[in-house]
Amino acid sequence: MPSTTDSANATSRSVADPETVSTTRTIAAPVATVFAVLADPTTHAAIDGTGWVQEPADQAPLTEAGQLFRMDMHHSRHPNGDYQVVNKVAVFDAPHTIGWLTGYQKDDGDLEFGGWIWRYDLVPLGPSATRVTLSYDWSAVPPSVRERVGQFPPFGPEHLPNSLRHLAQLAAR
Repeated sequence: MPSTTDSANATSRSVADPETVSTTRTIAAPVATVFAVLADPTTHAAIDGTGWVQEPADQAPLTEAGQLFRMDMHHSRHPNGDYQVVNKVAVFDAPHTIGWLTGYQKDDGDLEFGGWIWRYDLVPLGPSATRVTLSYDWSAVPPSVRERVGQFPPFGPEHLPNSLRHLAQLAAR
């Protein structure tokens, strides 16, 4: 798994799973605070390291696996530029793990998920510090989606560390 650890400016890389990237950072905030930021869709645009996430269409806090939440997005290489994704909470274990699948609503109203998952694993390091690992796993992406999307991951290597830096800033508030 390509991995980057960002703790006191130290970085390391390992290769174990070619279809998952992750980064880890120690955040100076209690685990419950960090989890609460992640479970609030209104913070996701501020966390995003790419600038693609715009606004939440659904603002209710994330509370359970299976919950759906929509986000307005913008990407210059997307056929429409502006678009909306539907996320489905795949794992919810407060305050330790939260993750979601990303997809979209088809013209017939059915939901289709692309096969990738965003996952945050949180480990308390005492009352005021949390080790957070952000992973993006595209191992379940089917061939048809791989052909349509092209390269995986569809973002540069700075995205995950930028996202954790933004998360650290939000959790410190």
